[in-house]
Amino acid sequence: MKVWFLMGWMLLTTVAMAASSDSLLIRLNKTIDRKEEYTKTKLNHLEDLHQQLNRTPARDDESRFHLLQEISEEYKAFIYDSAFVNIQKLQRLAYKMNDPVRISYARVKLGFILLSSGMFKETIDTLSRMRVQGLPDSIRVDYYAILARTYYDLGDFDRDGFYTQRYTALGNKYVDSAKALCRPNDYNFVYLSGLKNLKNENTREALANLNQLLNEYKLTPHQLAVTASTLSYFYISRNEPDQAIHLLAQAAIADIISATKETAAMSSLAEQLYNRGDLMNAYTFIQQAMDDAIFYGARQRKVQVGSILPVIAAAKVHNVDEQRRRWLIYSTALTVLAILVIVFAVVIYKQLEKLKRTEKALLEANTIKEEYIGYYFNINSEYLGKIEAFKKAVEMKLITKKLEDIKFIVNNINVKKEREELYFSFDKVFLKLFPDFITVFNSYFKEEDRIVLKEGQLMNTELRIFALIRMGIHDTEKIAKILDYSINTIYNYKARIKGKSIVPNEKFEQKIMEIQTV
Repeated sequence: MKVWFLMGWMLLTTVAMAASSDSLLIRLNKTIDRKEEYTKTKLNHLEDLHQQLNRTPARDDESRFHLLQEISEEYKAFIYDSAFVNIQKLQRLAYKMNDPVRISYARVKLGFILLSSGMFKETIDTLSRMRVQGLPDSIRVDYYAILARTYYDLGDFDRDGFYTQRYTALGNKYVDSAKALCRPNDYNFVYLSGLKNLKNENTREALANLNQLLNEYKLTPHQLAVTASTLSYFYISRNEPDQAIHLLAQAAIADIISATKETAAMSSLAEQLYNRGDLMNAYTFIQQAMDDAIFYGARQRKVQVGSILPVIAAAKVHNVDEQRRRWLIYSTALTVLAILVIVFAVVIYKQLEKLKRTEKALLEANTIKEEYIGYYFNINSEYLGKIEAFKKAVEMKLITKKLEDIKFIVNNINVKKEREELYFSFDKVFLKLFPDFITVFNSYFKEEDRIVLKEGQLMNTELRIFALIRMGIHDTEKIAKILDYSINTIYNYKARIKGKSIVPNEKFEQKIMEIQTV
């Protein structure tokens, strides 16, 4: 009798969990609809911080450090390139202030960013040279926790019977060091305990730790996402998909609300739904995961998502084809339902058109990538040749002790000319890919405001700025570096161009992205 009661209770629990998961998936889809709002809020906040930094006097190191600290914190799980650049600035400022604590803080934050991008060796190299004795407990906890996660992730990546055990042992050592500096009831202590127990297959203790955080602690959205994702891996390993889906959906919602782009929850959720046969949600979520991976710029995450996306996409296409075939058969056999069949055929046709547009965009991206790989190698081979010739010339002058001639050789390097040649090469390759770019660009302006190029010019600075945006480079700081201008100058160029356009300011860059390649 007890056995039957237990089996009935387990069945009811599973049904309740599945129903709860379906409700969460509906909520997740609604949250995705508002994803751009959360991202825009984050970008606006970052824009305010950058403006504050630009207004802060260069001599006010203390204020600039705190602003860079906040900017880096906002970028760390948002955009990898920007996070890395700002951490470098933070490090340089810490060295300028000659403050060992701030130097160590910046290095630990750099370790986190490197780990997030899957650069395990670089993370270990960056942190292993640090001396943490005497540093504040908060920095030491982060230091040990990052190293613990690094070795645990290495073990998961290798999945080797010999090396995984060694990496897990190292991860355990660093977790223990971090926990020794935490209060027994704070989030870090309980989470690290759960993580260690999970990695060492202490199932009961791991579940107790992580469920305690989810049920008893008031977590931030990011903490909720991390905790729920970590716990989901236990259920995935136990082949209990309903519980895993429930947790991953919670994590994905929290990631979107906090505008976190460095996340694995959405891709893991898509994979679990694919295994369950929910292809529509799986396809939607894997696309969202790829968008986030591209936005963040983490190579490891793009590779992980890229290995799953084609499988789910192919299954979805097959599923759509099966639906169309079925409805065509029904339309022949059941003429009474002809109108209904037409409605479904239209729906399926729209789905196929959407898929074709996605495939066309991927084909365009591949074309651009292949063209620029060739361009990259060509430019680099030219510069390597110049460097080699320069090296040989200097070595010859050194051998013959003609030191004055070396000065002449160095002064003969025309940096301005080299940069102009670089821009000319970029213009040539870009216009090969987008031959109608200038014509379409000028169509967004009145006749008197259109750009007229000088004789011999392929593009000017204004066109190059929006050419880089069309290539997918939206970061103003990165554009400024490429074109050798200040960030404020780039902002001014963009504002002036948008101000003259007949297209509304908020839609101008969207119109630029619609310009087609060959």
